[in-house]
Amino acid sequence: MRNPEYQFTDAGIEALEARLVQDYENFSGAAVQPGSPERVIIQWVASILTHERALMNYIGNQNIPSRAEGENLDALAELMYLPKRPQAAAAVCTQRFHISEPQQSAILVPKGTRVTSSGGPIWETVEDVYVNIGGSYADVQVRSQTPGKAGNGYTPGQLNTLIDIYDYYSKTENITASDGGADAATDDEFYELMRASMDAYSCAGARGGYEYFARQVSTEIADVIASSPTPGVVKLYVLMSDGTLATEEIKAAVLAACNADTVRPLTDQVFVEDAEQVGYNIDFTYYTQTGSGRSAAEIQAAVDNAVREYIRWQDTKLGRDINPDELRERLYHTGIKRIELREPVFTRLINDSLSMPQVGRAGEITVVNGGYEDE
Repeated sequence: MRNPEYQFTDAGIEALEARLVQDYENFSGAAVQPGSPERVIIQWVASILTHERALMNYIGNQNIPSRAEGENLDALAELMYLPKRPQAAAAVCTQRFHISEPQQSAILVPKGTRVTSSGGPIWETVEDVYVNIGGSYADVQVRSQTPGKAGNGYTPGQLNTLIDIYDYYSKTENITASDGGADAATDDEFYELMRASMDAYSCAGARGGYEYFARQVSTEIADVIASSPTPGVVKLYVLMSDGTLATEEIKAAVLAACNADTVRPLTDQVFVEDAEQVGYNIDFTYYTQTGSGRSAAEIQAAVDNAVREYIRWQDTKLGRDINPDELRERLYHTGIKRIELREPVFTRLINDSLSMPQVGRAGEITVVNGGYEDE
């Protein structure tokens, strides 16, 4: 969420108009009456000055990274290690191309060979691949021609329609789920990356540096922790914005980004692993007060939304303790009278530089409407 606008100067019209009236009366020696020509002119001048002050505040805020927006934020990024807003990235997956029978020579599936699914985007191979002599298929990565997270989530077997026929074609299908697609960074996401980029100036393998380069892989990454359980070993743990662990495609991309010679110190060995998931359930009964002014349907919708927001808060941060008080806080803002919260219970999660981090994972959700109670 963007920070509120900083007020460099007061843009309120009432105080400005009152001051102009006072200054005019002191200068002319005559009283300014409501509706008089002098008052109308003063009001006109005040409106112009108020508009100019509002513009001054806006321009001033557009020079503060935490408040700048759009192209103004892009321009400020030139002062940081991260000079350019991350753009939309295309989803990828591994595609298998079959031939009708083994051949005595290698069969080429050219780079740019296109596949699709029923009504979905078009995908293309990212490099040439050969079906080896005596083999019946070859695997290669395909990339969606439409950038963005809409390309994520195609399950194995869905990309089964070939557009560009190759020799001895038999069939094709993806053998991994598609992932890695991401939309362009929002202003909030870009600002957080700009702040994190300051750690990237270090060439000594700083924890923040590794986490920064890992986050650059996709705007769908919610959290990254870099740990070093033993000297010379760096383990990265990646959590996605929907609270799930990173897929193999994302982990491979993070490893490639953080294992580059320009990022990794020569003595480091870098691995990308999964954090330990700690399950918890949500189980409570809520009661509403008679005469609260809100319908049961409105309160039910607010309670359901509070539960969803709590799960998003709880499950998208590595090492965040499972905290039932956070759920209570969100529920009490829905207009209910009281709750009987049975689960979750407070659970401390691991988050240090030497151990595998833990992350909460919501399980069964049981919400019971206990009905009305008197005050």
